[in-house]
Amino acid sequence: MSKTLGAALAALAGMAVITTAEARPYDPTQSQGWQQTEAAEPRQRGTRQAARQHRYAQSVERAPRHSGVGPRPSRWCGWWMRTQKGGGPEYNVAWNWRKYGSPSGPQVGAVVVWRHHVGMIVGRAANGQWIVKSGNDGGAVRTRARSVAGAIFRV
Repeated sequence: MSKTLGAALAALAGMAVITTAEARPYDPTQSQGWQQTEAAEPRQRGTRQAARQHRYAQSVERAPRHSGVGPRPSRWCGWWMRTQKGGGPEYNVAWNWRKYGSPSGPQVGAVVVWRHHVGMIVGRAANGQWIVKSGNDGGAVRTRARSVAGAIFRV
């Protein structure tokens, strides 16, 4: 394409044309645009994500794959509770914890049993929910405030 044709097309498109004589080689010491801006302003998304991961990490523990109660099954909240309270292999199933000890109401130290999950009450939150520590809660041992509506309590 000739220089004049290129200039004419650029003028039609509303663009500036840089001729070979005007073009300069790239000099990184002269470029201060995006590098300075990105370094000066932290990305909000990364900051929020890091804070969320930090809060999650504070409430999560690693669970051992093996313990004195046998190898960890794929659904392991009942198995984890056995490491805390004892019991035979039948207690690997969360619902079987409804037979543990004797019935009670919600209280610190009680085992709380839902149809597909089991945990242990370790405190009470300001909003009235009970703080439950349980295994296999999001794939880890976690302590968090939970609603215990419809649950069974055993001590």
